Amino acid sequence: MRFSTPLGALLLCAAPLHMAAPAGALARSPAARIEVLEVAGRTLRGNPLGDPVARRVALFLPAETPPGAPLPVVYYLPGYGGSSEDFIAQGERSPFAAVVQQCASEGAPLLIAVPDARNRWGGSQYLNSPAQGSYADYIAEEIVAAVEAAHPASTRIIAGHSSGGYGALMLGMARQKVFGAVVALSPDGDFEVTHRGLVEQPEVRRVTPRDIDAFFGPAKTAPRPQGAVELVLGLSAAYTPAGASQPGRIQWLYDAAGKWQPQVWQRWLDLDPLLIVRGKKDAFSPAQRIYLDGSAQDEWGFNLSTRKIYDVLQPRGAHVTFHEPPGHHSDRIPERLARGLSWVLKPTP
Repeated sequence: MRFSTPLGALLLCAAPLHMAAPAGALARSPAARIEVLEVAGRTLRGNPLGDPVARRVALFLPAETPPGAPLPVVYYLPGYGGSSEDFIAQGERSPFAAVVQQCASEGAPLLIAVPDARNRWGGSQYLNSPAQGSYADYIAEEIVAAVEAAHPASTRIIAGHSSGGYGALMLGMARQKVFGAVVALSPDGDFEVTHRGLVEQPEVRRVTPRDIDAFFGPAKTAPRPQGAVELVLGLSAAYTPAGASQPGRIQWLYDAAGKWQPQVWQRWLDLDPLLIVRGKKDAFSPAQRIYLDGSAQDEWGFNLSTRKIYDVLQPRGAHVTFHEPPGHHSDRIPERLARGLSWVLKPTP
């Protein structure tokens, strides 16, 4: 995949926002504009949790873009519980607007599209599951088509942070012809190390199959779980659906007596991106570029799990790199995203 954007412009785009341009230059530049795109949500119709179907996409575009000019389109997936609505509320004050306008000012214009893939529990992991709905299809088919009907794409990048980084990896692997590059910031991975402690917390162990039935009841009357229980329920809806014959139901990690169910945990592991890339030499296509990032003080240890993914892919000759910036899990996300975009978009030698 070749790109014509000058490398110097991309490197400036990736610099910290306060360093990339001369003092006052960005202040004199017109602000990036935000558009709000309404998407009907046909792929989410009939979702078993009764979650909203019609949703909005936040689009960040350079202030001055020739009509119809194809741009790199970045589909950015927010972390667990996040959505386009957070970005719409910020409007032109969003740090992503600053990233887009900075890149445009330095000769590397692009568009960032942020969807809403939340469900009752907070996040869908951007997966298809009969326990929650078809969120992978929603992103890769419906969102992509709706955005690019209005704004043609010169290339397509899937990006995200945390659960969104996980979604970017999973969609990048599953839809290799749709997404030419992946930017995964602190993605979920290596579940045996990073998630086992979460699912073994006492409040999670106390949840019984009977409680699960109540939680997954009609949205208006179902009790609302809290804390770790809510998070594990949401992840279970993505990873361990009971099956197409039981929409909206999951397999739980513990039986009625509180006994661990290893066969259910194995289903979590089957969707661990680290284990997937270890087991599949063609997890990504040779043409894709994969940018991996994990902050050095990540509270979940996702820097370590992400480095392990890099260690698997790099010897295979994949177009992959790994960056470990200082900071914590959610620090400096716009800056880290800009750095990743500069890498995946730089011209092929």
